[in-house]
Amino acid sequence: MKLPRPALAGTAGLFLLSLAAGCSDAPPPYDDATAAWRDFDGEKAMRHVETIVALGPRPPGSETLEKSRVLIEEHLRPLGWQVRRQTFTGKTPQGPMEFTNLRARFAPQDSDALWKESTRVLFCSHYDTKLYRDLVFVGANDPGSSMGALMEAARVLAARPALARHIELIFFDGEEAFGPNITPADGLYGSREYGRKILRPLPPEKKPRWGVLLDMVGDRDLRVTLPNDTPPDLMRLTLESADALGHRDKFGVSRMSIIDDHVPLNVEGVPTVDIIDFEYAYWHTPSDTIDKLSAESLGIVGQTALHLIERRLVRE
Repeated sequence: MKLPRPALAGTAGLFLLSLAAGCSDAPPPYDDATAAWRDFDGEKAMRHVETIVALGPRPPGSETLEKSRVLIEEHLRPLGWQVRRQTFTGKTPQGPMEFTNLRARFAPQDSDALWKESTRVLFCSHYDTKLYRDLVFVGANDPGSSMGALMEAARVLAARPALARHIELIFFDGEEAFGPNITPADGLYGSREYGRKILRPLPPEKKPRWGVLLDMVGDRDLRVTLPNDTPPDLMRLTLESADALGHRDKFGVSRMSIIDDHVPLNVEGVPTVDIIDFEYAYWHTPSDTIDKLSAESLGIVGQTALHLIERRLVRE
């Protein structure tokens, strides 16, 4: 669940601090004619969403969530992404539960050294659906749409190894709360664990510089609502990317902040923008089905996110 919350203090300062972090080698220069965003295909992203939704509800601990994990892994690995599972047990209102984040880095082979290297950008989505006992919730938009968009982005980035190696893809488990709302003790399980175990031990110069989170990005009537406490530089650059691609009318700033997986990343010193359409009439209802989505909306968000990442990287 994503709910309004008080503004996060110190986010802008964290963003400035993070500029000193990340890989020392520079990404390739930006060339608009061959830029990654041009190859992002909303139709391909939509096909991933259709496959994901066909699995049915995918709450934490379910067999269908494990099937979606395997689906993601089997898509990423042939493209050249090394994938590792971050599995842990979290305390929930339902008792102890096992969660698994999927982390992916682009490299010729896997090694412990690969995962100790610093990376510049985190590119994220959650992949669990909210648990309901009394209704069938397949989560086409929440989170099927962002999963499909991130899987398609993985294909596009894999064709550009010099760019891809600066990015870590993360599929977070346990974003949804078991109770009605996210609280300090319920929800954001995966991103909180990633923040505590992966980000917190890193010195500032080793932390990723920034992140991009996608969530609920496939609505036919797309109206992206960036949280109002988004780090200012990231907010400006996101809107600039939308404008550059002719999509500015689809992007706005919410009147409120939003609780989502970007919050623990911000807290741990990795400023992150949440690209989310929170004005979705079917949120957390049985009507969040594939017919409410469009390939065009997925294309708009995927292209804008890649434009943001590529242009921001070469400016650093």
